Amino acid sequence: MLVTGFLTVFNIETILLIVGGVIVGLIFGAIPGLSAVMAVALCLPITFGMSIINGLSLLSGLYIGAVSGGLISAILLKIPGTPSSIATTFDGHPLAKKGEAGKALGVGIVFSFLGGMLGILLLIFIAPTLAQVTIKFGFVEYLSVTFFSITMIAGLSNSVLKGFISGFTGFLLSFVGMAPIDSVQRFTFGNSQLLAGFAMLPLTIGVFAVSEVLTAAKTKHQVVTESEITEYRIKGFGFTMKEFTGQLFNYFRSALIGVGIGILPGIGGGVSNIFAYTTAKNQSKYPEKFGTGIIDGIVASETANNATVGGAFIPLLTLGIPGDSVTAVILGAFMLHGIQPSPLLFTSQGDLVYGIFAALIIAHVVFFVIEFAGLSIFVKLLRVPKYILLPLVMTLCAVGAFGVNNRVFDVISFSFFGLMGYIMTRIDLPLPPLILGFILGPNFELYLRRAFQSQQGNVFTFFSYPIANGFFIVTAITLIVAIRQNIRTAKKALKGES
Repeated sequence: MLVTGFLTVFNIETILLIVGGVIVGLIFGAIPGLSAVMAVALCLPITFGMSIINGLSLLSGLYIGAVSGGLISAILLKIPGTPSSIATTFDGHPLAKKGEAGKALGVGIVFSFLGGMLGILLLIFIAPTLAQVTIKFGFVEYLSVTFFSITMIAGLSNSVLKGFISGFTGFLLSFVGMAPIDSVQRFTFGNSQLLAGFAMLPLTIGVFAVSEVLTAAKTKHQVVTESEITEYRIKGFGFTMKEFTGQLFNYFRSALIGVGIGILPGIGGGVSNIFAYTTAKNQSKYPEKFGTGIIDGIVASETANNATVGGAFIPLLTLGIPGDSVTAVILGAFMLHGIQPSPLLFTSQGDLVYGIFAALIIAHVVFFVIEFAGLSIFVKLLRVPKYILLPLVMTLCAVGAFGVNNRVFDVISFSFFGLMGYIMTRIDLPLPPLILGFILGPNFELYLRRAFQSQQGNVFTFFSYPIANGFFIVTAITLIVAIRQNIRTAKKALKGES
């Protein structure tokens, strides 16, 4: 069937659509303020006049390109191109500032490719089985998964307290607007613009882009010094075989995390990259090095966010349930052509399903070749003076914020979040927990309320669900480990000062 799928897409027209989709996707991913959802949504009407396989091949190329392109600005500018690349900034940019931008980009590109390919292989071989497992998830199980994801906040900061303060702030921001289920207005203060709440993209680019610009504006120096840009030429992929083999366990673990989170509806790469990074840090023999510019963090983040693509397609193709916001738009492409994804799709339209698999594989190869071909160009962005580069970034971010819902209010909120992010960095509050809290807040509230409704308000019945119990136990263990690790780090710091 996979051979049949390759034969379906292996023609000049479809290949050109995939290549074009990847290139446009890379541009949308690399420019802060634009996103994979925006790229796919803008091109969705174009697919109406195409055959279903050509349309889906184009959208697949856009999806892969946008997710992969986010690492460019995350590493070079410390501004994630997409929410899927937030964790890439933690070690990618510090490594670039050490004069090893080529190495950081090389590691990111290679493991993005490998993570995506493993995600697709899992999609091909175990999609129906995994879908049958996730279909057994009810509100209690989803609540336990979301609760477990929230505990990742503890590992995103050197201080558990500061991490939870930042995460709780994100939670509060996510509650602005209409409540789920009963549509009660909350924290709107009579402002009709707040009824829809804050959008994800203005928050992300505001917190990271504007705060970075404000921080850089305090100095008269360029984005980097001469010493930081002299060693941008790389040999091969930019890293040694020893470094590659040393990351294999991190790679497989992060890929499985990415696929697992991709399968769960409504979470996506915005969580998986942070989740994988935190897991890598918590299980590392040298957690104190994370954030200083080591490849472990880049591997974890970029492997997970690309593996999430394959995971997100699993519930889409087998159950007709999108795994994230991008596959929700792709579901619209199926609907445009009168096709309803379901388990029967594998038998009734096997050539189409495996054609999509083949398109995803080809798209990964195309992005790998194109990103490596443009590597020297990307690294030369470090030479651009900040008084030229940063205003352009700010302009593109403002355009991207407006483009989400065509609202000037989103540009205003983008500016507000940028100022808030700058203040948080000044008082040493971490930014990633804020983003994670904002992403998980709506899901947590919805699943909590639904779970209470289904159990008639009896919280003790939650513990009668085996899958949920497993996640609750892992949650407790994760919290204990994170707290112990923070205490150990604090003791080392005190000893160092004394």
